[in-house]
Parts: sequence; structure tokens; C-alpha cells
Amino acid sequence: MNYSILDFLCLLGAVGLFLYGMKVMSEGLQKAAGDRLRNILSAMTRNRFSGLLTGFGITALIQSSSASTVMVVSFVNAGLMTLAQSMAVIMGANVGTTFTAWVIALFGFKVNMSLFILPIIGLAIPLLFSKKSKTKSIGEFLIGFSFLFMGLDMISTYVPDLQSNPEMFAYLRQFASMGFGSICIFLLVGIVLTMIIQSSAATFAIVLIMCSKGWITYDLACAVVLGSNIGTTITPILASMSGNVAAKRTAMGHLLFNLLGTIWCLAVFVPFAEFNAWLTEIIGQGNPDDLFNFVNALEKSDPELYNHLFDNSLPAGHDVLHKIAMMQMSVSFGLSIFHTTFNLVNVTIMIWFTNLYVKIVERLVPSKTKNDEEFSLKFITSGLLSASELNIAQAEKEMAVYAERVGRMISMSQQLVHTKENSEEFNQLLSRLDKYEDISDRMEIEIADYLNRCARGRLSDEGKLRITAMLNIVGEIESIADCCYGVGKILLRKIQSNVQFTEEIYANIDVLYKYVEEAMAMMLAMLADVEKVSERSIIESYNKEREINNLRNQFRSANVPNINDHHYEYQAGIYYMDLVGDLEKTGDYIINVVDTIKDQFPRYRS
Repeated sequence: MNYSILDFLCLLGAVGLFLYGMKVMSEGLQKAAGDRLRNILSAMTRNRFSGLLTGFGITALIQSSSASTVMVVSFVNAGLMTLAQSMAVIMGANVGTTFTAWVIALFGFKVNMSLFILPIIGLAIPLLFSKKSKTKSIGEFLIGFSFLFMGLDMISTYVPDLQSNPEMFAYLRQFASMGFGSICIFLLVGIVLTMIIQSSAATFAIVLIMCSKGWITYDLACAVVLGSNIGTTITPILASMSGNVAAKRTAMGHLLFNLLGTIWCLAVFVPFAEFNAWLTEIIGQGNPDDLFNFVNALEKSDPELYNHLFDNSLPAGHDVLHKIAMMQMSVSFGLSIFHTTFNLVNVTIMIWFTNLYVKIVERLVPSKTKNDEEFSLKFITSGLLSASELNIAQAEKEMAVYAERVGRMISMSQQLVHTKENSEEFNQLLSRLDKYEDISDRMEIEIADYLNRCARGRLSDEGKLRITAMLNIVGEIESIADCCYGVGKILLRKIQSNVQFTEEIYANIDVLYKYVEEAMAMMLAMLADVEKVSERSIIESYNKEREINNLRNQFRSANVPNINDHHYEYQAGIYYMDLVGDLEKTGDYIINVVDTIKDQFPRYRS
């Protein structure tokens, strides 16, 4: 087998075409679906069983678990799907891979998607020139879909042709009689082989050739198929390397699922393989071990016939060819049954431990920092897929995290009001508030810069409006942070003036803080899912803003009479009104966010 540098460069180009196709397909899908994509995915993965069926259906349809799991990783990276939802989809994808094996076993061929690539491109091209944004996006999706499968087809073309060069595996014959050691060796062969050729169907075909030549028994062939389940995890792992922590956890979850399944299967491997051989016989396909026994007996009793058999020099109707074909069908069925039984048992066991899986994966792939006061964006990364619509969803999630972090500053500033002046605790709290304000400034810049980069990408009209709204919201959130830090500045001036507040002032300020914190909580609930904001929530926020304004007016009207009645000093009244005004401004910025959600995210529900 000759494999040149040109072949390797062609392989790299095929991988590039695959990744580009995946990017264009995702962008087209997101623009065509718009803000409905999140709802579609949510419906498909509403519970672990619907997620399981989703993974099975997608993988059976496109006949590539690698493509389906890479898309799952990209959705998790975008925050469109939770880690728990992704685990159920990936479990379903594992079962979906058995569909291809059954197609080969039953019909002797794999559905060749490459036959449909050019017709699909031909249908998609006119759509690209449509004046309708949605129609154009569907055209982009079809073009990306075609490129993705064209890349996959070319990858299988330019990887080293192991299937047509089975003599490369002849040396493995010497490792076929080492008991459980042989099972482990051929498990590793399955892992490495599938990682290289990235096709469980091609691995399946190679195993069938090795059985046909009498090199390995049925149980060792099962070990190779078992290893191929782990080998397929390499693609989503590579896809997640430039993604965020959630994407890495998803890829790790896929690997962990297959590893744990392999461990329990190895513990009962021999009886499990025998059980699947028995099932093959029960359905009338014969004993899959017969092929190995027949070919080895033929090699010993009639070496010349054995050689003619595998150099394709036997005449077409020869009895031996007929027998071999029947036994190959038996092995093909036996391996399909093993693969299906393994994945079904694995999913049946593991589906109940999804939440435990999530906890384990979170421990294996921890966040880079547990200190919430360190500056780091949770959802926004460069990512493998720079798909603008997905990036908007990432920024949406990041905006909610940003608002939640700024929300903590409100309670911190209230705590500062009640902390003893010039104490170490006061200085530490003021320093912490200052640090949060600095983090807020940097997060605003990062998110706004990210949204501006998204705006330069290919976006639907809805996407452009959404970016405008999000830029407004991020600016208002940063103003809330400024107000919270402004409390610290007012208190510093108060200390310098040696002014003391009375219990009445403290009580009034606490009442106002209570209303502001309630308004902030309402705003955070809206930002957590802007697609499902109810009209009732909007009305409640407006009512809360009116209550804050009424309190401000009430305290302001009573201030001068209180000073005249010597409730507190004139200068204390000044700083008191400064705090009241600052808190009322905080309420204004909160309601500005609510206004933006109401006006520019018009799909809120009544």
C-alpha cells in the first residue's frame, strides 16, 4: 500500500471540507429556525427518553454518530442544550450506530449519501438567490449538509486503505490464542482502527474479512466491534477542544459512557458473546463460530483450495464460495446482534444514572476557576463553530450570567451601608465592591465586542434585532453596577464629613433596597429565558418600578420636615437623599432592561 504526502494533504483538505460544511450547515439551520431553534431542541430533549429517541433518529438518518455527536457538542457549547440533555441524545446516537450495521447485514450495502450530494447542491443553488431570508438560509443549510457528507466521503477515500489491504492485519493472527489477553488486544485494535478511519461501518467490514480468512474467532471480532464504540468518541473530543467547559464535559460524557459500557461488557465478555452467538442461531442464521472453524479446517486439509478461495480464482458457482457466503452472513448477523445488544443493555442501565453521570463529568472536567470574583466568561468562547446565530445564544446566556453577577452587588452595597465605618470589614467589602465593578466593566466590553463580531457575520433579520437589543441590555446592566459602586462612594463622602445616620434613615434605606432587590430578581428571571417572558411578569416589573418611585418621592417629601424637626442633621439628609436617588436610578436601569425585552423581544407570552 502506497500512501504519499499528496494523499495526506488530500486527507487534511477533506477534514477541512467536513468542518466547513458543518459550519455552513449549522449557520443555515440556525438562521432558518431563528429563535425557534431553542424551542425545537427543548421539545426534542424534554426528558431523557425523548432525548434518547432524538439521538437514535438523527444518527439512523444520517448514518454517522460522529456527525450527530459533534452537532450535540456544538449545541451544548452554545448553551442551547444542557449537559444532562446532551447525555441522553448521545446515548441514543450510540444505539443509532447499530442501524448501519443492520443495513449492511440485511442488504449487504450502506446507504451511500454521496450519491445524493450533487442533486442536493443543484436544488440548493436557486434557493441562495431568493429574496426571502428564510429561503436563502434553507439553501445554505442544504449546501452545508452536502459539503459535510462530501467531506466525510472524501475522508474515507483518503485515509490509508486498510479495508483493501487486509494483509496488514495478518500478523494479528499470532495474538488470537491468548485467552482474555487476546480479547483486550483486539479491543485496542478496534479502538485504534476506528480512531484512524472514523467509520464503524469500515471497521465492521475489516472484521468480517479477518473472520473470513480464519484469522480471528467470532468472540475476538466482537472485541474489535466493542473497541470501535470507544474509537468513535475521538471526533467529538477534537470538536470540543476549542469549546467551553460545557462542550468539553459533553465530549467527556460520551467517552465515559462508552468506557463504562466496555468495562461491564469485558467483565462478562465470554458468556455475553456466547449469548449473542446463541441468539444468531435462534433466528436461523447459523452459528457465527462456524466460519472460523470451516476456514481453518480447509486451510489444513486443502491448502490449495484455501489459496484459490482468497485470490478470487475459484469459479463463480463453486460450493465452497456458497458455504463461505452463508457463514459470512451468519458472522455479519452475529456482530450486528452483539453491537445492538451491547448498546441496548448499556443504554437501559445508564439512562437511569444521567444525573450521576453529569456530576461525575463535572468532577472530571472542572471549571478553570471556582472563584466567582475572577474575570472569566462562562459561555462565550471562540469555539469550533463560529456560527453567528449560535453565538447570539451563547451571548444571551452570558448576559444572564453577567446580570446575576451584577445583582450580587446590590446586596453587597446594602451590607456596606450597615458595616461599621473605617473598620477592616468595611474596607474589605468596599474593595470587593470595587473589584466587582471592575469585572463588570470588563465583562461589558467582552460581551459587547463579541456581539459586534456576531453582527459582522451572516445573520437573519431577527438575529440583527436581537443583537441591538442585547447591546442595550448589557449597557443598562453595567449602569446598575455603577450605581451599586456609587453607594460606596457616597458612604466614603459621608465618613469624610463625619456624619451619622439615624435608625429611621437606615430603616427607610432598607425598605428601598427590598423593593430594588425584588425588581432585580424579576429582571434576572426574564433574562434567564427571554423566549418565555410572560405579560404578567412585565406588568409586575412596571408595578415594582412605580412602587420604587413612590417611595423615593415619599422619602424626598419627608426629608426637609424631618430635618426641621431634628430627626437628623441637614448633612445626613443630603447623603440620605443621595443614596435614595442612587437606588431609584438602579430601579430605572432595571426597568430599561424590561422595556428592551418587551419591545425588542416581541415573542413574550400572555
